[in-house]
Amino acid sequence: MPQLGDATRGRILFGGDYNPEQWPEETWHEDVRLMKDAGVNSVTLGVFSWARLEPEPGGREFGWLDRLMDLMQDNGIGVVLATPTSSPPPWLGRLHPETLPRDADGRIEWWGGRQHFSHSSAVYRSHAAAITEALAARYAGHPALTMWHINNEYCTFDYGDEAAVAFRRWLRAKYGTLDALNSAWGTAFWSQGYDTWDGVLPPRHAHYLNNPTHVLDFRRFTSDMLLECYTAERDIVRRHTPHLPVTTNFMPLWVGQDGWRWSEEEDVVSVDLYPDPRDPLGAQSAALVQDLTRSQAHGGPWMLMEQAAGPVNWRGVNHPKPRGLNRLWSLQAVARGADAVCYFQWRQSRQGAEKFHSGMLSHAGERGRTFKEVKQLGAELARIGGEVTDTHITADIAILHDWNAWWAGAQDGRLSTEVDHPDVLRAWHRALWESHLTTDFAHPEHDLSAYKLVVVPQLYLLTDTAIDNLLAYVREGGTLVSGFLTGIADEDDRVRTGGMDARLRDLFGIRTLHEWWPLDAGETAECEGFRGTLWSEEIEPEDDSVDEVIPYKGGELDGLPAVLRRGRSWYVSTLPEPHALRALLARIATDAGVRPVLAGLPLGVEAVRRGELLFLLNHGREPVTVELPGTQHDLLTGVSVEGEITLGRYGAAVLRS
Repeated sequence: MPQLGDATRGRILFGGDYNPEQWPEETWHEDVRLMKDAGVNSVTLGVFSWARLEPEPGGREFGWLDRLMDLMQDNGIGVVLATPTSSPPPWLGRLHPETLPRDADGRIEWWGGRQHFSHSSAVYRSHAAAITEALAARYAGHPALTMWHINNEYCTFDYGDEAAVAFRRWLRAKYGTLDALNSAWGTAFWSQGYDTWDGVLPPRHAHYLNNPTHVLDFRRFTSDMLLECYTAERDIVRRHTPHLPVTTNFMPLWVGQDGWRWSEEEDVVSVDLYPDPRDPLGAQSAALVQDLTRSQAHGGPWMLMEQAAGPVNWRGVNHPKPRGLNRLWSLQAVARGADAVCYFQWRQSRQGAEKFHSGMLSHAGERGRTFKEVKQLGAELARIGGEVTDTHITADIAILHDWNAWWAGAQDGRLSTEVDHPDVLRAWHRALWESHLTTDFAHPEHDLSAYKLVVVPQLYLLTDTAIDNLLAYVREGGTLVSGFLTGIADEDDRVRTGGMDARLRDLFGIRTLHEWWPLDAGETAECEGFRGTLWSEEIEPEDDSVDEVIPYKGGELDGLPAVLRRGRSWYVSTLPEPHALRALLARIATDAGVRPVLAGLPLGVEAVRRGELLFLLNHGREPVTVELPGTQHDLLTGVSVEGEITLGRYGAAVLRS
């Protein structure tokens, strides 16, 4: 199977989406000159060019793309060629309205934007396959072609009639019979039993709450239908170019795709990443996505497909990146496993919906600060590329995450809308990140034997296989720490007897889970030594077998365990305040034999070891001095340092002993 290394050849890919169809042809030569000046070695072409490539049904206009491919080849710039199928031309929706998706209220989502396609539409799929086939046949042998990029940011839900037919087909394959479906969905509740498959629809707008298992299956179905669209186009380009890797870009922690399933179908795992430069936790949010993406790539190199060199255009207030932040966050991605650092987009657009979304070459042009910083970064990535590409990161901690658990736990009828799965995940990852502990992510059914510590922030839904896997991990000597609302439901969102799986209750030393006590926004639960937020639980422990208890103090839960440990298994029934969760997890990690990459680091400095290189990243606005063991050589500056190094505001160092 081709890999990212087949495209990088020992260098970090640097570049981004290039949309030259928006510009007169004489601009292309200026672009190439500036790309070479900035160290750009890769561009993505064709993402949004379907209407230019096929201006009318069956028509083909490839001359402009031929000239671009040749221009890139002549200047030593590789091409990641995209299929343009995320944005069909207006004629497709006009002539074939069945290709347009419908929302849960039955309203058509018209052309004029992007992602306006029904994933279940046979007509859409046929036209998407045809343009993909034409591209692959024409450019398979072109020497500039290094990789394929399929579609873009798959994210379309569809509740229309053709999707309904496909949903029923998907359900028949999963359940076989209506009796099995009715049992799995619990349709005895509210008299919703189905007597015919034709009665089953997508979970369209209802008078009151939709059946949560119906909604859960529809999310699974949507992920699978979009995946079918991806694999259909992937298989076409693979047939023409079996030696080239194929990817599509995830959005960070996107709810609509089962990322574990999808990543197994990609040669290269890639992601788009846009943390808010004003967010004090932006670097940590980015680190979480980077760790998850690397884990989806089985620990191998991955691709930062999109980021912004400056502001985006879709927040309420779109702030630029302060001087140095683009460089810092790009190096952070490399530190956490990226072998490609790319942007949306090369040249900032002058028209259209994203003309205020930054580019590597901003409206200020080559004299602008943005381009100057991009140029500096390109030179630095070229300097370290030969040392860092194809190297790996070793982590002793795995954080468990599963899209099915997220989908099921996000149902409308839950106990607290204050509990948001991604926010809980971020809180636990933050605690480990701030303790300078590098983490992988894993699915709860993955092999966990390589990890000293497994962390479960929240997995509302757990299969029997996953629970058995966790028990086996602890039995074989691993340390497990779990947050609240874990193991509550089975794969059909059926609440397990006792409110938590009996095997997990026994593992943690819980005799009875009497009640869940969600907390209001801003409300806290006093515990011994800290305050809990978001959630609390009325737990009766197995007094004769629990090794440690941290109790609630005062109120209804006074004296009952907020945290309890049985052997190497911990259960945390609230969300401790950030400093408290950090201290608790750091203690558990130390007891499990996990050590930070570098001891004594100040808060705000990130340390990641990738291969033989140590990345130090200062996410603060003030200079800091970091103590170092022995003599280190900084690849970014070419200077050797001994005993300590000073990192400036948003400063970074890439050190080799």
